[in-house]
Amino acid sequence: MLIGMTATVSPIDVINVRKSFGKKQALSGISFKLDKNMVFGLVGPNGAGKTTLIRIISGIITKFEGEVKVNGLAPNEARNRGYISYLPEDASPYERLTGIENLEFYARIYSKGEKKEIEDMLERGIKIANLGNKIYEMTSTYSRGMRRRLLIARTLMTNSPIALLDEPLSGLDVESAVKIRKMIKDIGKKGESTILFSSHDMLEIELLCDFIVMINQGRVVAQGSPKEIRELFSAGDLEEAFIKAVGAEL
Repeated sequence: MLIGMTATVSPIDVINVRKSFGKKQALSGISFKLDKNMVFGLVGPNGAGKTTLIRIISGIITKFEGEVKVNGLAPNEARNRGYISYLPEDASPYERLTGIENLEFYARIYSKGEKKEIEDMLERGIKIANLGNKIYEMTSTYSRGMRRRLLIARTLMTNSPIALLDEPLSGLDVESAVKIRKMIKDIGKKGESTILFSSHDMLEIELLCDFIVMINQGRVVAQGSPKEIRELFSAGDLEEAFIKAVGAEL
């Protein structure tokens, strides 16, 4: 059981966050606050600062200006307490293990070795991945889509209050993308975790998200529900709204 959480604390509160790498300014004063048990999209073109921001929220990047609170705590403390599960864009499963062995390895880390909790996580992970008998095969035999489904299951099965997914559908075929969208949407509907994922795909954002933060060149250019953002820019869809938000040429 997670200790120290309160019902009134925002799951993610980002206040005027700035981050530079040498002379390059990756983030230039990002601010937003998220509510609990919803699916949020962090949207922006490649190089907008999405991955940098997610790494700050996850506690991986610890040196930055501004303030970030995750359930009222500094990100690294929240991560140490098990409040955060994080899936990087370039993550891979352990290829010398089967799918279920990958899930079990991760479950043992997050459960602190408690048998019942490990079993519950494994049951959730198998259900989320939905790989059938392939779950018992070596992941070296998996397609890209199957690997991604396993990794997302590994991330979401822990029921951590905050789940961070960096470009979870990047490079997937249509069938795999549809299945993963359904996985994320189902978990979001059940209110099991607050899910924040990054993407530059407006279709998946519109289909999945309750709230969106659009960033470009390290700054927030719009935030709100999909409907609010469409109305803000008098756009027929989010793709058109985003083009207008970043000032790109059609």
